[in-house]
Amino acid sequence: MSNTKRDPKSVELANLILEKYQPETVEDMQNALKDIFGPMFESMLKGEMNHHLGYESNNKEEKKTTNRRNGYGNKVIKTSSGEVNIQVPRDRDGTFEPQLVPKRKKDVSAIEDKVLSMYARGMSQRDISSTIEDIYGFSVSHEMISDMTDQVLVDLEEWQSRPLSPCYAFLFVDCMFTTIRNQYETKKYAVYTILGYTMEGKKEILGLWLNETESKHKWMQIFDEIKARGVEDVFFLSMDGVSGLEEGARAIFPDIIVQRCMVHLIRNSIKYVPSKEYKPFTAALKKVYGAPSLKACLSAFEAFQKQWSSYPGAVDVWVRNFNHVEQLFDYGSTIRKVMYTTNAVESIHSSFRKVTKKGAFPNENALFKLLYLRIQELENKWDGGFIKNWAMVMNQLLVHEHLKDRVLKYLE
Repeated sequence: MSNTKRDPKSVELANLILEKYQPETVEDMQNALKDIFGPMFESMLKGEMNHHLGYESNNKEEKKTTNRRNGYGNKVIKTSSGEVNIQVPRDRDGTFEPQLVPKRKKDVSAIEDKVLSMYARGMSQRDISSTIEDIYGFSVSHEMISDMTDQVLVDLEEWQSRPLSPCYAFLFVDCMFTTIRNQYETKKYAVYTILGYTMEGKKEILGLWLNETESKHKWMQIFDEIKARGVEDVFFLSMDGVSGLEEGARAIFPDIIVQRCMVHLIRNSIKYVPSKEYKPFTAALKKVYGAPSLKACLSAFEAFQKQWSSYPGAVDVWVRNFNHVEQLFDYGSTIRKVMYTTNAVESIHSSFRKVTKKGAFPNENALFKLLYLRIQELENKWDGGFIKNWAMVMNQLLVHEHLKDRVLKYLE
């Protein structure tokens, strides 16, 4: 055991590394973190010892206890960046039980998990630093938090290129826009997200993609990529109606059934309706796409056209897209409830917006690592859960001759 304290300059050096060190590889970042973690944990442990004894190390006043500091003991701890040597303070009575690094515990990567969890919830670096200081009495710099969160970049890269399931019963696609700073200007970027429902009835986010605009060409590239990652067949694709997306999807998956989102059609059509009429207008539409049968749908649509003929722009949206309404009735009611809207993927984007609303991101990596951490949280919530009424969905799929063989091919 060594009784020599670590040179205070090592603490200062760690801060200088955080401020000045510019890692070029993940290995560089991990090496920097190893240098940082030693002083960080030691400072936290000193704070715990101060609390245990009831006085600061430099306090010259009369003490309420006869217990005193008694040097340091060496300890090797495991972090997510590898093993780090630290010196743990000791007391004469041997009653000091550190909470941060318990006596027989060597893995302290949990503190990094706490930082990642707070980051995933959209907390600012300032708030994370304040929270860590409140818990441990130690302030972590913005650079330290950035380095900790950069550790997920390797996992993100693996996740983005991982093999996918050979078949997805449903895919839901959507875009959201966020802002990235590019040197001295900010620019809007489209984040592309695909949510899949597996043949087992599980939710899975296939990936995230970034582009300056939402375009048919980019969607085709994305579909081509997921095919290269192992997707052989997709039964249904629900989309919001981006021009060319349907043709782009069919170019990669010829047998895919493309469904326009009814909620987006409603949004497009109410632009032509006074706000005071929204409620009766949407109620009339629900009788159309929510009808129990195609015959009832056609009857309700005829009545809808007559009732709202004074708003031809609104009616025309539905006339031009009525083939997507009719198509719903080719399938059972349980399938219709799944495929008629992209709300499932839009709810993911809603979750993303909660953590991206804090402002512009300094670069693409800063955005991607936040969204990836958010996805991990979402998928943890989904773990073990199945899509509602999934057994009925599969039974209704098997009824259709053009789907039956494709379904059976991928059922285990």
